[in-house]
Amino acid sequence: MNLTWLLRMAKWARRPPSPARVKLVLSVVPLCLALWGIELVWGWPEALTVNRPAKP
Repeated sequence: MNLTWLLRMAKWARRPPSPARVKLVLSVVPLCLALWGIELVWGWPEALTVNRPAKP
């Protein structure tokens, strides 16, 4: 761990995030996990797959 992370943790300890920010993070994390789970069960949609460029 470098000095930047230690300073960031000290700042966070002195001024913790607002309740609104905590609610935002606690709502985004489960949403990401749900999307990951859906992708894991059904796979990635073929329409969203990038096509490889044709070789000359």
